Amino acid sequence: MATDMPSGQVSDLDWLLSGLVQRVPYTRSAVLLSADGLVKSLHGMDADSADHLAALAAGLYSLGRSAGARFGDNGEVRQVVVELDSTLLFVSTAGSGTCLAVLAGREADAAVLGYEMTMLVKSVRPYLMTPARQAAGAPSVTGL
Repeated sequence: MATDMPSGQVSDLDWLLSGLVQRVPYTRSAVLLSADGLVKSLHGMDADSADHLAALAAGLYSLGRSAGARFGDNGEVRQVVVELDSTLLFVSTAGSGTCLAVLAGREADAAVLGYEMTMLVKSVRPYLMTPARQAAGAPSVTGL
């Protein structure tokens, strides 16, 4: 399992994801993840499924960034939406180095879900940042 959370400890942000899932009808689960695919917080799924979704969401987000660099004047990724037969997957920027992935049933109102995700992120953005990782053994810069 590749989570970023200490084992046995519930993230302080779980309640935010829970509130989002409860507010938007047909929404099933949500995962807050680092841009490199590590779970930071989750609601509505087991840890193994959350790890899988985080890896998928990080890949989709990366593809969106690449599309923005090539075709969107280096614009930031706001949201990636995948529409499946019975499920909608939303991936959006949630802060520096952080993404929010949400799974909902096909019956969900995509506009309402996108809006609620945006409002959640705007209200707590400073708490959703993931600092950049340093390579193992890399010297830290101190005293500057």
